[in-house]
Amino acid sequence: MTIDSTFAEFPLLTTARLHLRQIQLSDADDFFGILSDEETTRYYGHPPHRTIEDTRALIHRLHAFFNRQEAIRWGVTLRGDDRLIGSCSLFHFDDGYNRAETGYELNRAYWGQGMMTEAMTALLDYGFENMELHRIEAIIDIANERSKGLLLKLGFTYEGNLRERYDMGTSLEDEHYFGLLRREWHASHGAKS
Repeated sequence: MTIDSTFAEFPLLTTARLHLRQIQLSDADDFFGILSDEETTRYYGHPPHRTIEDTRALIHRLHAFFNRQEAIRWGVTLRGDDRLIGSCSLFHFDDGYNRAETGYELNRAYWGQGMMTEAMTALLDYGFENMELHRIEAIIDIANERSKGLLLKLGFTYEGNLRERYDMGTSLEDEHYFGLLRREWHASHGAKS
């Protein structure tokens, strides 16, 4: 699959329990509920959304990023229920679309149920199989035990720490890097034919 075909139409992904689709303006209330929650966004790297307009502006930016082939951010919904419960993304592609970064967040009501593991498995399958990415990275706050546990469960390797690299506005924070290679994903999940 070429990168142009990847971005020709927003890719829809389905798992046993979830549907991953493009986030729309009609999702603003549900998305705001997630992005305004201080516990959910504690390690997000940006302040929580304060108004619904913050969220609407983000949705507009997400559509523009997709149209410019810069990012894909899927809205996560339960199958049969179109309400947004989270999102996950591929972004910061390198020039040759060999590498991308990933990020995610989930409504707290769904924590601890394996939802993000399921969503991220679909995202990683898509990134490695359809986009033929060589490497997917995640950068987290190492204090975020849930995120670290998810990445390790998915097969990511902790690769190191860049000290005081991220400006949080009031302080400079370390960035902790995790990486996953396509061959590692294939070894643990089997290559698709």
